[in-house]
Amino acid sequence: MSVAHKGSWKALAVGVSAVLVGLTLPTVAATPAAATTTAYDDTYYAGAIGKTGTALKSSLHSIISDQTTISYSAVWNALKVTDQDPNNSSNVVLLYSGISRSKSLNGGATGNWNREHTWAQSHGDFGTSAGPGTDLHHLRPEDVQVNSIRGNKDFDNGGSSFTNSGGSLTDSNSFEPRSAVKGDVARMILYMAVRYEGDDAWEDLEPNDSVSNGSVPYHGRLSVLKQWNEADPPSAFEERRNELIYSNYQGNRNPFIDHPEWVEAIW
Repeated sequence: MSVAHKGSWKALAVGVSAVLVGLTLPTVAATPAAATTTAYDDTYYAGAIGKTGTALKSSLHSIISDQTTISYSAVWNALKVTDQDPNNSSNVVLLYSGISRSKSLNGGATGNWNREHTWAQSHGDFGTSAGPGTDLHHLRPEDVQVNSIRGNKDFDNGGSSFTNSGGSLTDSNSFEPRSAVKGDVARMILYMAVRYEGDDAWEDLEPNDSVSNGSVPYHGRLSVLKQWNEADPPSAFEERRNELIYSNYQGNRNPFIDHPEWVEAIW
């Protein structure tokens, strides 16, 4: 993880804002929306800078909805690029298990990797249609059996280990990813909640604090996802992935990778 340069983003952002306005830091405060600066703030995110709450969410929705969709079959080759193992160009890194596996082993058999929908398809019933069903910002490679174990469970802390878990845990109604990708999962789920607002052919996807969402268009638990976003800042792998999706495939970005403090600014 790139903790050295981003691990303290929230504390630093609040500190800088307080100095600028000549105030003592409050004990509890939402992080300002414009707390950090990226190369895209003056261009891609220009309409969002300085906003908070529903205004920020609405602005980001307008920005990231300008998107090129791809087919579900095209996702296979895209994931071989976006999730390539930085230490072995012949492999991809599996999300929950952390295993490096040959790109050629994509499929549906035991020992293969397949296309995991981090925002479960049934939470809004969007299936694999172009749009939320093929959005690379939440699709990741995963071991076939691990993908099945996760199923459509909401995310939460707790549970037991399982074969090829890589440190991930599960129980009867929730799934906890390994620590190295907890922030990744949080930012993918919250991206989906901003991108898909019910103003197109798809359901309005929203986070909540439940672990029994079933087929409704909600995903939990928001309180835990917020903790994960803060504890596990964006890594170089995650940042590279965001850039590739933006430049090579969809033309849109996950704003919470560029500005993880926007999670608190909205929720």
